[in-house]
Amino acid sequence: MDALDLSNLAERKKKSIFADAVPAAHANYCYTCGTCSGGCPLTGMESTRDENLDCRKGIRMALLGMDQELIDARFVWTCTACYRCVHGCPMGIHLTNIWYTAKAARPRDRVPGVLDKGVKMCLNTGNNMGIPTDDYVELLQELGEELAEEDCPGFVTPVDKVGVDYIHYQNSKEAYAEPDDMKWWWKVFYAAKVDWTTSSTNWESVDWGIFTCDWEASKEFARRKMDNMKRLKAKTMILPDCGGSSWGTRMNLEKYFMNEFGPETGHNFVYLFDVLLSWLKEGRIKVDKSVHADRIFTWHDSCKHGRAAYYAFGDDSNFDKMREILSYCFDMKDFVELPHTKMDSFCCGAGAGNWPGPFEKEKTEHGRFKADDIKATGADLVVVACSNCRDQIMKNLKPKFKLDIEVKYIWEVIADALILDEAE
Repeated sequence: MDALDLSNLAERKKKSIFADAVPAAHANYCYTCGTCSGGCPLTGMESTRDENLDCRKGIRMALLGMDQELIDARFVWTCTACYRCVHGCPMGIHLTNIWYTAKAARPRDRVPGVLDKGVKMCLNTGNNMGIPTDDYVELLQELGEELAEEDCPGFVTPVDKVGVDYIHYQNSKEAYAEPDDMKWWWKVFYAAKVDWTTSSTNWESVDWGIFTCDWEASKEFARRKMDNMKRLKAKTMILPDCGGSSWGTRMNLEKYFMNEFGPETGHNFVYLFDVLLSWLKEGRIKVDKSVHADRIFTWHDSCKHGRAAYYAFGDDSNFDKMREILSYCFDMKDFVELPHTKMDSFCCGAGAGNWPGPFEKEKTEHGRFKADDIKATGADLVVVACSNCRDQIMKNLKPKFKLDIEVKYIWEVIADALILDEAE
C-alpha cells in the first residue's frame, strides 16, 4: 500500500463515501484506544494476518478517506457484525456502520461468493432456492399430512389463510434440504391452538439483503412480508427466527412501515421469544421437563437477537425472555451459562452472511471462541434461536473442534417436550 498524501486530506474526506457514515457512526470521536480491536475475534487470527486489518485500522482508513482500500478489504466481509466492537467502544462509536458502508459500495459483481446471487434469487423468485410456488405448496401439504399422522391429528398446513392471528415465514434451506425441521414450529402452533398461516409467495424468512448491505433489497424483502400480512389480514407477524433476518426485518419495518402497525391498523410484529413465552405463561402450551432430564445444557446468545438489537433498537429484553423460556423446559440446576454471555457473548462466527459465504477458514477460526466457551461448560446440549448459529455450531464447529454436543433450536426443545391434548 502506497503512503498517503495527506496534503489533500480535507478534499479526500469531502469526497469520501464515508462522509455521511463517519458522523452518523460518531467515528470522529475515535481516539485510537484499540478497545474495539481488542474485543474483536478477527484481530490476530491466523486466517486474517495476510491482510493485517482490524477495527482500529478500519476506522482510521474511513477517517482518512481511504475509500477504495476499505471497499476492497476482505475484513469488512469476514466481520460478522456481532457488535462486540460497538459494545466495547468507550466513545459509543457504531463501527459496524462503517463496515456496512464499505460493503454496500463494493460493485455487486465483486461481492464474495454466492451472496449477491442469493439476493437476486430472492428478488426474482421470492425465496433463496428458487423453489416454484406449486412445488412449495405441495411440500407443505405433504409435511402437514405427515405431522397429522405422527403427532397432531387433524393438522393441515395453513397456506394463504385469511384473517389469522399470526403469520410465520419459512427458511428456504429447510424447504430445500431439511423439510422436517419446519414441523417443530407447526407442532407448537398446533399445541397452542393458535390461528396462523404462511404465505405461498415471497415466503423466504431470511433477509439476504443485509448480508451484502443491499439496503434497497432488504427494504423490499420487508415490504413483501408486510404486503403478505395485509393481504392475508394477519394480526401479528412473527419476526424471522434467523437473528440477522429478525434484525433486518425489524429495522425496515420501523424505518419505513410503522404506519402499518398499531391498534388502529390491527397489525403488530413480535419476536419469536414473545410468542413462545406468552403461550407458556398462559398455559396454552405445556411441556414435560422430564424429556430433557439430566441434560447439562447451555444457551448461545445470538448477536442479532441480543447485542445488535440493543444497539439498533435499545432493546435488550430478549436475553431474559430466552432464559425464562428455558426454565419451563428444563430443570435450571442443569443449566450452565457460557463464560461469555449476554452483552459479552462471542459470535458463533457465521453472522452477516458468513455461513453461506466463501470464507471457510475465517468463520471456523472465529468460531473457536464460541467452541472454547461451549467446552468450558461441560454441556452436552446447546440451545440456540438462530438458523445460521445452529448450522455453524452443529455442522462446522462440532466436527472441527470435536465438541461432544447436541444442538437444538429453542422451539425444537419445546416441540420435543410438548404435552399434547387429545384431539377434540
